Amino acid sequence: MSDSNSSEMPLLSHLIELRSRLLRSVLVIVVVFIGLAFFANELYQWLSQPLVDQLPEQSTLIATDVTAPLFAPFKLAFVTAVFIAMPFVLNQAWLFISPGLYKHEKSFAVPLLVSSILLFYAGIAFAYFVIFPIIFGFLSSIGPEGVSYLPDINSVLSIALKLFFAFGLAFEIPIATMLLIWSGLVSHQKLASTRPYMVVGIFIFAMLLTPPDMISQVLLAIPMWVLFELGLIFAKAYSPKKAKVPNDESS
Repeated sequence: MSDSNSSEMPLLSHLIELRSRLLRSVLVIVVVFIGLAFFANELYQWLSQPLVDQLPEQSTLIATDVTAPLFAPFKLAFVTAVFIAMPFVLNQAWLFISPGLYKHEKSFAVPLLVSSILLFYAGIAFAYFVIFPIIFGFLSSIGPEGVSYLPDINSVLSIALKLFFAFGLAFEIPIATMLLIWSGLVSHQKLASTRPYMVVGIFIFAMLLTPPDMISQVLLAIPMWVLFELGLIFAKAYSPKKAKVPNDESS
């Protein structure tokens, strides 16, 4: 009976710690969201500015849903709160799993964690400052003559968030490539030899994550290809050292 209780206690303590860290993460997201909610309309104006700058004369954004003027800005505020709180959330995840890692694993896990956060934010910034003006300029100029171009604010938000997610995820490719090689799941030579298949897969991935136009698909696929090549270079140049003692104690 005592052996059963002793085996259940570690699991129970882990579950309690997991719940605590999840609650902290949710609390931080809620607090950030409450702060951003007061500036929800300004946030939406900032998000839509690249499109507004490309709109033809006498065109404007519209709301076809009765509740859209309220919920679209608040939805953006919530997603922004999640993005802002992501370093704290990932830090809570790291604090939960790090006690079970070896020293040599921690030595390269922390830089990878920090790099993944910075790359995700870089992908979002790249989408907003580079991709948005190109895509919105293209979409606002290809309509047939005599058709008024009046984008709906819900549609604009949906496309913007999809592009943010797509480019944020795409910028994680170097990290994923390095992890695949460093973990031994695939060798550097083997992964490099699959380059033609990776290029095809990248364009299919870009097609699924972007709006249904060739411009946005190509603008996502090309950076993904470049990032994949960078991942191969960094994985070979900065391979982590193997632990000398297999049974290295975690700390």
